[in-house]
Amino acid sequence: MIQHVLLDADGVVQTLPDMRRAATAVELVGDRADDLLDALFAVEGPTLRGDGDFLPQLTRILLEHGITADPVSLYGTLWNAVEPSADVLALVASLRAAGYGVHLGTNQHRERATYLRTVLGYDAVFDVGCYSCELGAAKPSPEFFAGALALIGAAADEVLFVDDSLANVEAARAAGLVAEHWDLAQGLPALVGLLSGHGVTV
Repeated sequence: MIQHVLLDADGVVQTLPDMRRAATAVELVGDRADDLLDALFAVEGPTLRGDGDFLPQLTRILLEHGITADPVSLYGTLWNAVEPSADVLALVASLRAAGYGVHLGTNQHRERATYLRTVLGYDAVFDVGCYSCELGAAKPSPEFFAGALALIGAAADEVLFVDDSLANVEAARAAGLVAEHWDLAQGLPALVGLLSGHGVTV
């Protein structure tokens, strides 16, 4: 029986930032946006697993590309340009009020995890935050799901995981969790339907 719901952040709880469009709009980045972001994504992987911080990598990549934009400002423009879904957050509150544990399961480096926890206030919204940088493993690795289950304190078949990545959904199922694919573009009724299909109702 499902007793817990584990939600991804980007694409499920909050909008995905359009980093390429945002970077192109920055005057000092402009037509170098694609090369810059490709380089940043290439070095972000280890930081998602908690291996170092991301901002120093961003600063280094900017220097290597001869871009004089302020690293902290550019970071905020790119990585923090998200908007939490009021509908999903209201559903989270209703599920918690109904007695379900509702948790966040997301790949984040430390700086962005801190932003989600504090500025967006997700520590108060969710029962448990399962951040890859703190678990030492990122989705879709089985270690991420094992770590998340340990934090939640539940058996795999008691947890329903929702993610906008099919690869992550398949990995969760392989780890024994119940998992469904959903993103904000599908609309809240579709999410409610998926939950109710597993007996999760409010």
